[in-house]
Amino acid sequence: MPNETLKPNGMELVRALAALASPQRLRILAALAGGRLYVSELARTVGLSRPLVHAHLARLGEAGLVTSELELAEEGHAIRYVAATPFALHLTPETIAAAMADYPEGRT
Repeated sequence: MPNETLKPNGMELVRALAALASPQRLRILAALAGGRLYVSELARTVGLSRPLVHAHLARLGEAGLVTSELELAEEGHAIRYVAATPFALHLTPETIAAAMADYPEGRT
């Protein structure tokens, strides 16, 4: 599946850039570049606690940069798998201006 070039509106652009502004979240996305991982495996791979990985995944998910799904293991317990959403973000002054054209005034 080819990377989808994002054409976000102002709120989506701010959300995506805020999600990408964390070195830990970038490490999580880098780890997911090789394919989906279950959360415990991801936590070990990036050297973070599972609760912290869950918090970072929530932020990445809100920005549409990762997806997750629960699968039932043979032993009967649920395993949450996480995958990076293929994307490309092309930023130029013009694409930023277009995205921010509808951004609410006074919003930080």
